Amino acid sequence: MVQQIQENSVEFEACLVAQCDALIDALNRRKVQLLARVNKEHEHKLKVVRDQISHCTVKLRQTTGLMEYCLEVIKENDPSGFLQISDALIRRVHLTEDQWGKGTLTPRMTTDFDLNLDNGPLLQSIHQLDFVQMKALVPAPPMLQLEECCTHNNSATLSWKQPPMSMVQAEGYILELDDGNGGQFREVFVGKETMCTVDGLHFNSTYNARVKAFNKAGVSQYSKTLVLQTSEVAWFAFDPGSAHSDIIFSNDNLTVTCNSYDDRVVLGKTGFSKGVHYWELTIDRYDNHPDPAFGVARIEVMKDVMLGKDDKAWAMYVDNNRSWFMHSNSHTNRTEGGITKGATVGVLLDFTRRTLTFSINEEQQGPVAFESMEGLLFPAVSLNRNVQV
Repeated sequence: MVQQIQENSVEFEACLVAQCDALIDALNRRKVQLLARVNKEHEHKLKVVRDQISHCTVKLRQTTGLMEYCLEVIKENDPSGFLQISDALIRRVHLTEDQWGKGTLTPRMTTDFDLNLDNGPLLQSIHQLDFVQMKALVPAPPMLQLEECCTHNNSATLSWKQPPMSMVQAEGYILELDDGNGGQFREVFVGKETMCTVDGLHFNSTYNARVKAFNKAGVSQYSKTLVLQTSEVAWFAFDPGSAHSDIIFSNDNLTVTCNSYDDRVVLGKTGFSKGVHYWELTIDRYDNHPDPAFGVARIEVMKDVMLGKDDKAWAMYVDNNRSWFMHSNSHTNRTEGGITKGATVGVLLDFTRRTLTFSINEEQQGPVAFESMEGLLFPAVSLNRNVQV
């Protein structure tokens, strides 16, 4: 037993040294990264100041030239000649004065570095660094990896890991988000993975995210809360994943046509449930006067009929002379004014007023098409082989 204790002690000391050395190496790597950020901020500040100096130098030369010209004009002995140019000269002087007054000399960059190293939590962790008994314990709170967390449109990707010195293994994780308006948190993921993408969030909203770990012994405390901001504007392309198989995509999925004479439906890749959204579609090709339809739909809309034939879509279908609104195969509001090649169809989805409105070449087509719009809706188009949008 004495010999075994001695051997285990040497092995344990070696493990302890390796763990501490790993912490020191990680801290040194982080120091290099932080210094690089400071240098980057340094170069940015210098560039902004130098650009402003160059701008002011040009302005000063222009102003000096104008002053010299003014001095020459004042020497003009002929009153009539002076009067001919005085008004224009006064306007130039006023214009130059206004330009100087529009913040030209106001510094565009502060000299201070608005950075402060938050080493308090790390120091606290170092002070709390201690041995744990090898028995059933709950995991430590996970750490959100900020450099890998991001938002795109109305999706958020979050990544986390266990603390480097954690001796207790986690069997899984629970990710929670609030409602984007400071409301209650809700579970959006439970599993073993350490990365998760959450789709279908509201645009132009601020979400709070947190994660906790669990094992057979229980559930850990929450991680620090991360604040995520979704995109203000919803950029989208057409979605090959949900489209009818007859739809043909090109131009990075921004252009669609069809290889069938029957109407086929294609949706946009991004859905909306809040806010005001407007997009336009251009008619690239229009042969034999077909009836393409434009509007919004739920993800489960029928893909092999004209948009608006079922109760999952709200649309305007249009030929070369007139248009109709259609939902649940009900046609309403026949309106004069059709489309030709090169025409632009606009769709305005306003969740604030809960309305859907259409336009052709920037002129509203008919009255408000639909009211009481709600739920998750995707941009949608139906067309056949005679049309490309």
